[in-house]
Amino acid sequence: QVQLVESGGGLVQAGGSLRLSCVASIDITNWHVMAWYRQAPGKDRELVAAVGREDRTKYENSVKGRFIISRDNSKNTIYLQMNNLKAEDTAVYLCNSDVGGTVWKDNYYPSGIGSWGQGTQVTVSS
Repeated sequence: QVQLVESGGGLVQAGGSLRLSCVASIDITNWHVMAWYRQAPGKDRELVAAVGREDRTKYENSVKGRFIISRDNSKNTIYLQMNNLKAEDTAVYLCNSDVGGTVWKDNYYPSGIGSWGQGTQVTVSS
């Protein structure tokens, strides 16, 4: 069972920035896809961004140009740099590891097999 621990959330004013981190308990080199999701109160969980082993990325349309996902396999860590934050970005952000998914041509094809972190709260005040 992979353990994923997120950090970096908090309260920020609109237009500000935050950097989220997710540390895995095992070597993530061979994990096909690592991803960030978010869930706001009363809403479904949605994909924010995903990064594949070849550093191919997929972003949800509303965060394109503002968020950057990256992975550092040497540290078993993925990051989500969030810039120009908006009130609608307020949510719990969750890290996901996907053992068999694929990121290809701006699409993410999840395998449904993986692990979740406990989440970190991001609150953007307007």
